[in-house]
Amino acid sequence: MSLQTVVEDIRDEARARAQEISDAADERAEEIIADAEADADQIREEREAEVERTIEQEREQRLSSAKLEAKQARLNARRDILEDVHGDVEDALAALEGDRREELTRALLDAAVDEFDDSDELSVYGRASDQSLLEDVLDDYDGATYAGERDCLGGVVVESNESRVRVNNTFDSILEDVWEDNLKAISDRLFEDQ
Repeated sequence: MSLQTVVEDIRDEARARAQEISDAADERAEEIIADAEADADQIREEREAEVERTIEQEREQRLSSAKLEAKQARLNARRDILEDVHGDVEDALAALEGDRREELTRALLDAAVDEFDDSDELSVYGRASDQSLLEDVLDDYDGATYAGERDCLGGVVVESNESRVRVNNTFDSILEDVWEDNLKAISDRLFEDQ
């Protein structure tokens, strides 16, 4: 074997070994690139999912906020309507006249007087414009006198001179009691379609 042949064999072996190393390096580089691309894809997918979650959360928050604002607006509108209805009822009570006003005033006075002893001297207060009506009605009651005016829509406030009892049977107080007791029913009736 000649030196030339040995050199050629060594070179061939070195080239083959270099090719193996190069092929292994290329293969490893491809694996690293594939892993990096896979990692990049996973990171991108995670980021996209995170962005989607954030977008969905913001959308849900905005939707919830809009629903809450709409509900609050509806409640405010309902409250305003109920206040208007209450005001209309007050106006209607204040505007009562004639026999109907006398009938209601007598009924409220009767109910108030029933709370006192027959021997009690009673002071009766009412709306200033009802003074004449009250004085006429009080002619039918022994021991009861018109004592002055009260700021009210009508009806009576009766006090005993002998005790510290006061009965408030004004249209205002009756309206408030009825209103409070029936507010849900009133609201349901007004807003039954909603």
